[in-house]
Amino acid sequence: MRLPACALACLVGLILAAPAPAPAQAQEDATPRLSLELNRVDPLDGACRLTFVAENGFDADLAALSLETVLIDTEGRVERLTLFDFGALPAGIPRVRQFDVPGLVCESLGRVLINGVSDCGGAEGCGAALTLGSRTAVEVIG
Repeated sequence: MRLPACALACLVGLILAAPAPAPAQAQEDATPRLSLELNRVDPLDGACRLTFVAENGFDADLAALSLETVLIDTEGRVERLTLFDFGALPAGIPRVRQFDVPGLVCESLGRVLINGVSDCGGAEGCGAALTLGSRTAVEVIG
């Protein structure tokens, strides 16, 4: 089947006029991030150890980071409210922090809710910059 000359020219014109796909973003969003990942949950004798990987994506070191944390069981009940003190976090360098929670059975932990930022070493916007994740079956929300 032979196409009329205009049909072929029109098709080529449509292809050339179609918007190009958006270029891949060369760099990530420039907004500073403070990432927090629950990396491990390990039962201890009479306690549960929560291991976090934290990374300060701000341009400057944070003198302190303290987070109001709510531990929620697998049935959705608040087990306890506590503060996790992550201490100083240097800019751009991941840090591992562990918290042993006495009397907590790891298997009963369903979620960790970051309820708020209690201390961010004087930096502004820590709460809005917080990104959360988990490599465990325990969900981290905030």
